[in-house]
Amino acid sequence: MLAAMPLALPGALLPVAAFAQQGLVPSNSPRLGPSISGPTLPPALPSSEPDAQLTLTAILSGVGTPLQDGLVWRIFDDRGEGARPAIVGRSNEAEPHFTLPPGAYVATVTYGFASASKRIVLGGQAASDTLRVAAGALRLSGAVGDTKIPPDQVTFSVFVPVGTNSEGRLVRSEIHTGELLRLPEGTYHVVSTYGESNAIQRADLKVENGKVTEATLNHRAATVTLKLVAAPGSEAFAGTAFSVLTPGGDTIREAIGAFPQVTLAEGDYVLIARHDGQVYTHEFKVESGLDRDIEVLARTDAKTDAKTDTKPEATQGN
Repeated sequence: MLAAMPLALPGALLPVAAFAQQGLVPSNSPRLGPSISGPTLPPALPSSEPDAQLTLTAILSGVGTPLQDGLVWRIFDDRGEGARPAIVGRSNEAEPHFTLPPGAYVATVTYGFASASKRIVLGGQAASDTLRVAAGALRLSGAVGDTKIPPDQVTFSVFVPVGTNSEGRLVRSEIHTGELLRLPEGTYHVVSTYGESNAIQRADLKVENGKVTEATLNHRAATVTLKLVAAPGSEAFAGTAFSVLTPGGDTIREAIGAFPQVTLAEGDYVLIARHDGQVYTHEFKVESGLDRDIEVLARTDAKTDAKTDTKPEATQGN
């Protein structure tokens, strides 16, 4: 017995799956959503243009002097506005060479705290370009009178003034004597610190394009050696705690030891020495350029309790 076969009536529509098996999709079939197993697009054809070499140089704008060291180069892929650029090349060479596929790039060069950038479009041929950097430099040192301050005893901080605030934005701190600080041209506020106390000098310096500004900040200060002694010129007591105060009572520096050294700005001070539960005070004066010992006498007949305000006799060493 033959099984009954369904008849395809004229004008009747086959199910969509039947067309799909034959690779056909009728124009009037309903959309059932994206097909996971549908045909994929062919891969993008590679560029017909080969990679090309890009050579870059940097010069100081205005004077045109080539920059030979201290450069940091970065090449970014230019993806248009709103897109995050990607670094595709780096170099610290004076004249770097980059091999890149055709396209648009942004080249940047940093020279200390100065920088420049330029958009470059590469085809399939070698290209070269020059970036102009508007920069100068600072070289700083310190002195007391005609005497240079040793490099390990003075440091500098450089600020960009903002409005009426001369120290509006810190460029860099802990700059040492003779160090070349590369900066964009402009006016900067420099703070020089001699020692670790209050010997501080300030100056406004102008950096000009293509030039090195060399400046010496002159301090009016001296270094004193603090001692608590039984008699003038005798051996200092070890383990003494010293405090240096302004006449108004503000603490400038504290130190512990037999003979600590303190660098102070020119002026009047009060020295407090504490040893074995006793306190001794002494007023002294700092004169610019005059380094000396400051001796406090710890006389047995003048010892006072640390809570008292008695000021025993003291002498100032030469």
